[in-house]
Amino acid sequence: MPILKFDNVSKFFGTTVAVYQLNLEIEEGEFFGFLGPNGAGKTTTIKMATGLLHPTEGRITIGGFDIQKYPEAAKRLIGYIPDSPFIYEKLTGREFLYFVGGLYGMSERSIRNRVEWLFDLFKIGDWGDELAGSYSHGMKQKIVFSSALLHNPKLIIIDEPLVGLDPQSQKLVKDVLSQLVSMNHTVFMSTHTLPVAEELCTRIGIIHEGKLLQTGTLDELKEQAHTKGTSLESLFLDLTGGRLEVWFPQE
Repeated sequence: MPILKFDNVSKFFGTTVAVYQLNLEIEEGEFFGFLGPNGAGKTTTIKMATGLLHPTEGRITIGGFDIQKYPEAAKRLIGYIPDSPFIYEKLTGREFLYFVGGLYGMSERSIRNRVEWLFDLFKIGDWGDELAGSYSHGMKQKIVFSSALLHNPKLIIIDEPLVGLDPQSQKLVKDVLSQLVSMNHTVFMSTHTLPVAEELCTRIGIIHEGKLLQTGTLDELKEQAHTKGTSLESLFLDLTGGRLEVWFPQE
C-alpha cells in the first residue's frame, strides 16, 4: 500500500484549474521531488495532501486513510513543513514544540526526550528558550522542522525546505532528510532548487499548469525525453516550455 496516493484529484478555484486529474502514488522509503514552475499547482497539491484544502474532485489517502473522511488518523502520519514557517510569537521555541506534542497526544516524557534530541540535532541551543517573535526566518524554519519531526511521522511533506537557511543549515537539513529516508520514512518535497532535487530525490514528478507531465527516476525521465546526459534543469525547461530568448536593446 502506498503511503501517499492521489486518485484522480482536481482542484478548481472558480473557473481556474489549479490541479487537474492528478494520479500519483508514493511508496514508503521514497524521496519524491515534486517540481514545477510558479503557479504549476505544487503548493495546492501539498495543501490538499495535508488537509488544508479540500479537493474539488478525487480522493487522497495517507497510509490508507482518506484525508477527508479520517483526518486525525491521516494527519498523525504526516509531518508538514510549509514554505513560510509559522510559530506563535508569544511562545518560545521550546514551548511551541511542547504545544505541538500535546496536540499529537504525546506523553510529557516523550516530548521532553524528543525536544532535547531535536534541539541538539538542529543546533538550536539557548535561543530556543527565547520568544519566537525575536527569531530570524532561519531560526523559525528550524523550529518548524523540529515540530514536523517531533511525533516521528512516517511521511514528511515539505514545501521549499531550504528557503532562508544558511549553507550550513541547508547541508544539515539535506543530511537529516536523507537519513530519514534511509530509515524507511518517506519525503514528499516541492522545490524550485533543481540541483537539490537532483542530489536527493529517488524519484521525481514534474507538474505544469496543474497537470502531472512525467514521473520517474532522473535516468527514466531523461530516457523518456530522449535527452540522456543532460541536466535536470535542461529536462525541466524542455518539458515546461521554460526556455526564453534573452535579448538586450541596442545602444
